[in-house]
Amino acid sequence: MVTKLTDEERDAALVALPDWTHDLDRDGIKRSFRFDDFTAAFGFMAKVALLAEKADHHPEWFNVYNRVDILLTTHDAGGLSQRDFDLARKIDALVSRA
Repeated sequence: MVTKLTDEERDAALVALPDWTHDLDRDGIKRSFRFDDFTAAFGFMAKVALLAEKADHHPEWFNVYNRVDILLTTHDAGGLSQRDFDLARKIDALVSRA
């Protein structure tokens, strides 16, 4: 079973992910990404989808043209878990390689 992080664990994990913010209402972390165009945004989403499927941990996301908004939370844990931060780091790595 996946366990929810404590507030202290969440805050410590967020320090390592400065581009992500805590969404208090959803007890998740979120980040907005911007790309040159729709094709680049959709390509990014396809890469994230492969990571998410492999991790069996799927984001909530929203896409309009060149923008992709991602929210990560662990529904089974009732909020943030280590799985969210692990996936966020992998997502950030995709962007840093682009």
